Amino acid sequence: MAPDYRPVRLCMADFAGSDATTTPSRRQDVPVPAHVLTAAMADALATAAATRLVGDHDLRPGARVAFLAGGPGRSASEVAATQAAVASAAYGALRAGVVPVMINPLLSPAEQEAYLQDVPVDLIVADAADVARLTDPSGLAGRRRPELADVPLGRPMHFTSGTTGRSKGVWAGVLPEADASDYWRDEQQQWTLDSEDVLLNHGPLAHSAPLRFSFLAFLAGADVVFTGSFDAERTATAILDHAPTVAMAVPTHLERLLNLPGGPPPSSYRMLVHAGSTCPPDLKRRIHTWAGVEHTWEFLGSTEGQFTACRGTEWEDRPGTLGTARAGRRLHIDDGSLSGQAGVIWCEAPAVAAFEYFGDPAKTAQAWASLPGGGRAFTVGDLGWLDAAGYLYLHGRRTDLIVTGGVNVYPAEVEAELRTCPVVRAAAVFGRDDPHWGARVCAAIVLAPDASCADVTEWARANMAGYRRPKEITAVDALPLTSNGKVRRDGLAEWVAEQGRPASSPRPR
Repeated sequence: MAPDYRPVRLCMADFAGSDATTTPSRRQDVPVPAHVLTAAMADALATAAATRLVGDHDLRPGARVAFLAGGPGRSASEVAATQAAVASAAYGALRAGVVPVMINPLLSPAEQEAYLQDVPVDLIVADAADVARLTDPSGLAGRRRPELADVPLGRPMHFTSGTTGRSKGVWAGVLPEADASDYWRDEQQQWTLDSEDVLLNHGPLAHSAPLRFSFLAFLAGADVVFTGSFDAERTATAILDHAPTVAMAVPTHLERLLNLPGGPPPSSYRMLVHAGSTCPPDLKRRIHTWAGVEHTWEFLGSTEGQFTACRGTEWEDRPGTLGTARAGRRLHIDDGSLSGQAGVIWCEAPAVAAFEYFGDPAKTAQAWASLPGGGRAFTVGDLGWLDAAGYLYLHGRRTDLIVTGGVNVYPAEVEAELRTCPVVRAAAVFGRDDPHWGARVCAAIVLAPDASCADVTEWARANMAGYRRPKEITAVDALPLTSNGKVRRDGLAEWVAEQGRPASSPRPR
């Protein structure tokens, strides 16, 4: 359902007494301001949001509110302000036990609606005006403020891709405050933010790590710098202007930053964390040289949870490793042996880190296993092996998964979308290696008579999110199928290269 209040466009810098600032750049050739949110301001905005969610919309613990704000079409500074407001609103909602459902604002309306069909919500915060109205601290004099927990009562719902059908929401429910405190204490013990830190937020809040790190900053009393959607020049400007001490990025972000003309600005980081996709060794060493090997961290994780943490010095001692299990966790490879053989990676995690796939008990059951000695472990299907010291090495990604710029894309989802295009009769999606993005999304399609790949490209631009949109489309007469009629995915990219017709070639009549 849509919000029943009349949206009022407000910028956080307009709030009386606001601690948020919009700081002019010191690099006059790139005059792009960043939005700085102090923990005190985040708390004020969070309290305002919680007051309106509970008081105006009668949301109670366990209710769900969807955040879709922050999409394209506005200036970088406007997007940054909206990001700050969304992070604060989600923080306030979860401290009241209302679960934020984070939906990527870059998705098309049809794609967003598909997510909302899978996860019914009690309220939708649809755009920048809605979230500004929700977090406006003014006009609350005399209002009864809800009782807010000291910490978020769990974690927001984010969506992760599934091997078939639509993406699934990772649902952890609402935790008792004592359990929630344990959950966030576990995160804080790993990432050690404090009140002197400045976090530079690299990524969209529809992905779990950027929002989780923002919450950790708020809890620690640290500042968070938002710059809008990632841009290497804006990030370099923010580093010069605000001297961030902590960031979480994907390798693609860091590669673009390091490749700026004239090089990146001097690093101010005491802790630079990256994850989301495989980091090539040459890029890894460039990051170590720039930020300092002792200041660089990598982890293996997913929307569902984190498996490992690895300091740069450990990687240099064991090139290619993703580190050892995070504190409070144990890794198992199929049967838990340390044989060095590759198998499915399972992570035994604290009870407070449990999750399920919303509305999909079968998929949830596949993700969790009971261990012989008690306890439970989860998997997302990654393959790897452990050395004798317990260091993990990734052998392969989940079946069919394309990791492009740190974002997970499953072919089955993109294929389902492509088949809704009027001129597509069949589609098979696969990834190709890409030096900048790690992988790029490609598609082989069977076209309707008289149609062209250009028709599909035009349709995809209007109907698909950019990160899921195929960057290469090749027309074929038929797709290679297995005996049971499924697309034969082994060697699909090579088959397309041999059999496919280039997109510029006319289709035979």
